[in-house]
Formats: sequence, C-alpha cells, structure tokens
Amino acid sequence: MGIRYEPITAFIMAGGLSSRMGEPKAFMQIAGKSMIDYAVAQAHSVAEDVFVVGDKIMYGAYGRIVTDIHEKCGPLGGIHAALTRTKTEFNLMLALDTPFLTRNILHYLNEQAQKAEKTVTVPKLSNGYNPLCAIYRKDFLHRAEGALLAGNYKIDSLFLEGDTLEITEAELLMQRFDITMFQNINTPEDFAIASNRKPDLNA
Repeated sequence: MGIRYEPITAFIMAGGLSSRMGEPKAFMQIAGKSMIDYAVAQAHSVAEDVFVVGDKIMYGAYGRIVTDIHEKCGPLGGIHAALTRTKTEFNLMLALDTPFLTRNILHYLNEQAQKAEKTVTVPKLSNGYNPLCAIYRKDFLHRAEGALLAGNYKIDSLFLEGDTLEITEAELLMQRFDITMFQNINTPEDFAIASNRKPDLNA
C-alpha cells in the first residue's frame, strides 16, 4: 500500500507588474495558450483547490482570488496572503511565468515535502532558489508575517538551515528532470526564446 499524502492547495502568484516585459505576462501566448492557462493547468495537476493571488478584475475568470494583505511587498506578500487563506498544511506556490513545469516535477516536490519534517521544500539550482515553485507548510505564515513587518521582503533569507529541504540541481538531474523547465519568462528576449518551445504538462 502506497503512502497516503495530505491534501495540498496551489496558489498561482499573478500579482507582479510585468515591468520588464512591458505588458501583462499572464495573457501572452505560447503555442496557442496563455501563460495563465498553463499555470492553472499545472496547479490543478497536483492540487484540487487552486487560487490565483492577484487582481480580481484581471484574474477572476481563472479561479478564486486571493489579494495581498501587505501590499507592494513582492512575492513574499503573495505567499503571506496565500498562507493566510489556506486550510491545508501543504501549499504549492507557483509562478505565473514558468509554463514549462511538468506534472511530474510538481508531484515530486509534493512527495518530498510530505515525507520531510521541513517547513519549506524548494528547488535550488546553480543560479539559486526557486521560491515560486516550492511547497510551504502553513506555519511559514508566521515567518513571513514577521519579515514583512520588519521590512524584509527577501524570501530566500527565510529559508532557514535545518528547516528547509533543498532539492538540488544534482538531485533533479539524477531523477532525469530537464532543469530548463524552470525557465522564467521575464523579458521580451525570454519570451522570444520560449516561443520556440511547446509546453507539455505531461512531459
């Protein structure tokens, strides 16, 4: 009999200003689908309950909306709002602009998170952490709240040694994951490169 995992809630972080892109990234299309559509499909591949953290007018058609309590505090403000709303112990925080993430990587992160006694489970590649493709236990809320009140908006600084499960690039490669799936699309140049690929949730 396999391990029975606890339910997980997914939150799509859609609150960014897309300043480097020059237009809302959510509705830009790759292979005929918008990035928000890819993110919703990714979220539903691992979680039954899916929320969008962002503007109700812009994103209300894509699911239930969560709005920041601490405004203009970047992604940490979104994570804080999500954990305030959640009813589950485990919570996937998912960037809007990573359309190449697959079902398999999201399930792998969930499995590792649920087996570990850690507050955060996060991929760490050679260029750093991926805090918006990571799983947070609800208790991270208190850490986020304290940081926001102190004016510290850097998520990485809250990944405490001994309480963070780092999924390293070496581990991902050993598991035969293609680490280019973590590519963020932040600029027109990123988008031009991404347009030559077709996202595949089941890859």
